[in-house]
Amino acid sequence: MNEIPLKERMKIMRHPIPAQSPEERIKNFEEVNSGYSPKMALAEAQRCLQCKAAPCTLACPVNVQIPEFIQQIVDGDSLAAADTILQDNFLPAICGRVCPQETLCESKCVLAKKGKPVAIGNLERFSADSTAPMREKREERVEAEHTGKKIALVGSGPASLACAGDLIRFGHEVTIFEALHAYGGVLVYGIPEFRLPKSIVAFEVNALKKLGVRFEKNTIIGNTIALKELMDEGGYDAVFIGAGAGLPRFMGIPGEELIGIYSANELLTRINLMKAYKKEAITPVLSYVDKTVAVFGAGNTALDSARTAIRMGAKKTYIIYRRTEVEMPARVEEIHHAKEEGVEFIFLASPLEFIGSDDGWLQSVNLQRMELGEMDASGRRRPIPIDGSEYVMDIQMAVIAIGNGSNPLLRDTPGLKFTKWHTLEVDPDTLETTIKGVFAGGDIITGGATVISAMGAGRKAAKSIQEYLLVKNK
Repeated sequence: MNEIPLKERMKIMRHPIPAQSPEERIKNFEEVNSGYSPKMALAEAQRCLQCKAAPCTLACPVNVQIPEFIQQIVDGDSLAAADTILQDNFLPAICGRVCPQETLCESKCVLAKKGKPVAIGNLERFSADSTAPMREKREERVEAEHTGKKIALVGSGPASLACAGDLIRFGHEVTIFEALHAYGGVLVYGIPEFRLPKSIVAFEVNALKKLGVRFEKNTIIGNTIALKELMDEGGYDAVFIGAGAGLPRFMGIPGEELIGIYSANELLTRINLMKAYKKEAITPVLSYVDKTVAVFGAGNTALDSARTAIRMGAKKTYIIYRRTEVEMPARVEEIHHAKEEGVEFIFLASPLEFIGSDDGWLQSVNLQRMELGEMDASGRRRPIPIDGSEYVMDIQMAVIAIGNGSNPLLRDTPGLKFTKWHTLEVDPDTLETTIKGVFAGGDIITGGATVISAMGAGRKAAKSIQEYLLVKNK
């Protein structure tokens, strides 16, 4: 038990996570944060007040028993802490790195009312990382009896991985179909190595394999195999669609076709999945060395793109955003890291046109200054153009990072309905689509969102699939 008196625990300062210096990390793609030592983890865990109501757990989309696992760290049993997390979150090492705890569990921490919250994400990461060698060696098995039911999952991103973790433990036969040659969805193609090492994703995927989840790569459901064919000929009793939001959105302004303009999706996929930053890469990107790069957008993907450009040798890298820093949807930590690494921010500006040379290369962008008006549907103040405020900025590379739409490959599937935003139409209570026995969750129904929200949807869908199969059997 925590023997430090309550008042003394409240005086302990939050422990920052160790990290590479900005000067060093801009030269490599290695992970920025290095994680807590056992001593630091214990000291941070001792800050937890062990609130009986556990508001942090209630704020977690997958309802991890946060006070319980933190107490187990205090007790010196990191493996028990990891196992507590794994009951509700099968991707602890991933979530400990990329989940926006500051707006979820940590925002509800009682300590946050007068100071800084317990570093729940850092402790989750510590529990996962410090026990990985032990968990890798031990035998994993499913306690439930095998049901004989087969479930197919489309896509191997966080929604499907979370759904698979629950379904396999219910005793079902689970197969995940992935269109690409690597498993993890956005975790492998969308998030840079310096934020989420791909070895971490591989470890989490392998843990599911050890439980019996089957993975099939290079299989495009909706193209290689039709959804109806999968159900009728594959003999699957239910399907979960977690295909994500992989269709990049563009701004629809003149000049977007110029050479030197990438979607964030293409840039990050080439860099993350195909290692285009290496000289021997089969699918390289255009050289960023000594170029001025502008990234349009203000979410985590935009920051990932800007920080990648810095590492690729850009002379200057800008984030250009039509609102202010207050409205930026990116994580505070990522904004902080980007500033440390030399990314510059231009707020209250929006592009009108990209300007190119006679041979089609990007040379500059025409920007218009903005001001903020009333709140819009997103809960943020609406940007309003200022007449006569246009100006030209010289750039040689641009990245469009203003969001993604849902995967379009399933849109022609008979019986499957989509919303006007091209996301899948589902029952909000069960996440069942307009085809009986077919469920969906994650970015395919919400548009681009967080890893943990996709996982929450995957777990919700798993519960609905289980209930659907029980009713179907009666």
